[in-house]
Amino acid sequence: MLTDDFVPFDPAMTGPPTGFFLFFGLVAALVVAGIGYTLVKGISQWRADEASPLRSVDALVVSRRTDVRRHTRTDARATSTSTYYVTFEEDSGQRRELQVSGSEYGQLAEGDRGHLIHQGSRYKGFTRAAVRD
Repeated sequence: MLTDDFVPFDPAMTGPPTGFFLFFGLVAALVVAGIGYTLVKGISQWRADEASPLRSVDALVVSRRTDVRRHTRTDARATSTSTYYVTFEEDSGQRRELQVSGSEYGQLAEGDRGHLIHQGSRYKGFTRAAVRD
């Protein structure tokens, strides 16, 4: 039985609780901070590469790796993206891993010796040295 004392909603509660706004604000701030960090990191890497000289060094291909990322689309079809990396070792012993195109990746094999051209973290090319008997 309903009486005059029964109130399904408290008139003082006119909106979502404060905790909801705090949680939503924290999540939004973390997302914005993550995007900002990624942008700043990308721009600083681009600027560092632009300021780097074009280097041409003798190097050895020491390893290769592929990073495959799978993406599921809204229509439930899956696609994938492959990113290719090659690690070169210079005659000085310094190693550097550079991102290369798929066609370049397919032409390089571990143990190849040759001439590497790069600008900072940007791969510009690799010329295999002739094999001497």
